[in-house]
Amino acid sequence: MGGVTDVSRHGPARAVRLRSVGDGELELRYRVVHGYRRAFRMAGSGPALVLIHGIGDSSATWAELIPDLARSHTVIAPDLLGHGASDKPRADYSVAAYANGVRDLLTTLGIESATLVGHSLGGGVAMQFAYQFPERTERLILVSAGGVGREVNPVLRAVSLPGAHLALSALRLPGMRLQVGLAVRLMKLLDTDLGQDAPELLTLVDALPDETSRNAFIRTLRAVVDWRGQVVTMLDRCYLTEGMPTMLLWGDRDSVVPVRHAYGAHEAMPGSRLEIFEGAGHFPFHSDPVRFVELVEEFTGGSAPADWSREHWRELLVDGRPVREGVGEEELREVSERSAT
Repeated sequence: MGGVTDVSRHGPARAVRLRSVGDGELELRYRVVHGYRRAFRMAGSGPALVLIHGIGDSSATWAELIPDLARSHTVIAPDLLGHGASDKPRADYSVAAYANGVRDLLTTLGIESATLVGHSLGGGVAMQFAYQFPERTERLILVSAGGVGREVNPVLRAVSLPGAHLALSALRLPGMRLQVGLAVRLMKLLDTDLGQDAPELLTLVDALPDETSRNAFIRTLRAVVDWRGQVVTMLDRCYLTEGMPTMLLWGDRDSVVPVRHAYGAHEAMPGSRLEIFEGAGHFPFHSDPVRFVELVEEFTGGSAPADWSREHWRELLVDGRPVREGVGEEELREVSERSAT
């Protein structure tokens, strides 16, 4: 029942764009859960497909994909708490809390199970959801997901340090936006990996217009990153995805979460499928949305939902995590000291 083990490489991203987006399909809706307003987009009919964005982002990142995916799915794209148009309280912004929030939103919408598509931090949330609620998870599609290795872009490590509030506030000063924009253009001209992602990352900064937004961003970041790198991992429980159709999608020029993490996750997740987007950075669904939609539709249409049972879950836990050949003590120690729960 697991996804086909496969590593595919395609040429440069195609220039084909998806059809235009209708306003009604992308309109934000709201539900109050536990006293907090949570924004989300919902369109289409059919099996449920939940799109979970990354840190500092929002459901708007999926805007061009939603109409096409909604042709064969009920698509739900939430703004995670602390992001987008959702409330930004002083709250728990851990991946486990986000997984609970996704579950509760889906419950209010009458959705019992779904295929989860998670990007970056959202990939970690999707994995945590599958761990906490396997009976409600049909498939996993992890896109440039966090929570595999310690490595992460140094900029994010720096923002996790004390004083980050001042640094983010300084980016809003007159003239700073122009200077940062010039630096971004230079990185693109030099064809650096960071240059592939810089425009999207700059957009994330623009999405933090006030102190409340910046506080929520920093609290979320510090829940998963410190000065040494990522502080949570999914590697210690990847074996639990046995029987869970899983696909990994990654850009080979990802400057935020290196593509080598994709290969590590692929090796650790039994029966997973890996698709590499050549020339793409941290946002492969922006670089080549047509191919992304095709892969999601092919994968969801060509694999049966996970058939979860308490007996199978117990057997996996009792057998425990298999020891991989060639994994040294230092790597095992690093993994064991980083955990999502």
